[in-house]
Amino acid sequence: MTDVIAHLANSPPPSEVIAQAGFFSSLTPAQRKCVASVAKLLEFPARSDIYRLGDTAAFSYVLVRGMVRFNLPIGNRTAAAGEIIRRGELFGWAALIRGAQRRMGTASCVTDCGVVAIDGEALLRLMDRDHSLGYAIMSGVSLLTTSTITALVTG
Repeated sequence: MTDVIAHLANSPPPSEVIAQAGFFSSLTPAQRKCVASVAKLLEFPARSDIYRLGDTAAFSYVLVRGMVRFNLPIGNRTAAAGEIIRRGELFGWAALIRGAQRRMGTASCVTDCGVVAIDGEALLRLMDRDHSLGYAIMSGVSLLTTSTITALVTG
């Protein structure tokens, strides 16, 4: 437990991770600070799931370190849509869609992972107060969902 705490102490703060994540690049510094205000650092060991198919979609995540695999079930098989999530990428976007209360796939840690977890409900409230923040984030979510579907269809 001390090693995990020491590593968390050496991890960049959520504000820095969000500032460097491509998904949030269109936001102003003040908007990125708002997003960071509803975020926290979390650690997951290798071979654990950050979330599973059917789980409540409470958080979106930005990968700080490690490797995450996203799997999406299709019928009786599992497809790897988006497959490997890379450092600085946002995943778990279902938490940012009102009414999408359940996960549509599984995000698993291939290695030990550090993530910034962004509270979806809290971010949705911030987006309601700042419509330009909401527009920028939903434009990004739209692009992510389209990319995921495209990756799924093209294999």
